[in-house]
Amino acid sequence: MSVMRVACLVLALAAAACGPTEPLNVVAIQTGKSLNTDHSVGTHATSFRPKDTMYVSVLSNGRGAGTITVKWSFAGRVVHEATKKVAYNDQAATDFRFQAADDFPIGDYAIEVIVDGKTLETRRVKVE
Repeated sequence: MSVMRVACLVLALAAAACGPTEPLNVVAIQTGKSLNTDHSVGTHATSFRPKDTMYVSVLSNGRGAGTITVKWSFAGRVVHEATKKVAYNDQAATDFRFQAADDFPIGDYAIEVIVDGKTLETRRVKVE
């Protein structure tokens, strides 16, 4: 292999290893009671029982990278927060989950999805 080919191969591998630099392209937000193997929500729901686990899946499309934060709030206070740094080259689903240690209190919850510091959407769910 020539020196030029080796140099081109090394540069191509280095560029691929850096990952995407484009912003994450979020196309949907899902809430539910279970996850599929691809990390999307399996059983969609906005109503939960006190012992359920709440799942959120952030679906993105195409090449992109970013930081996703999901905050669960109850009675005006953040009760759980999770953050993940992600980089994808194709369609992807990033999952988050929250299960209360001693059951969820009955009432209304807000689930805020933030990407790179900007709120994308706030979903309302209930525990009944």
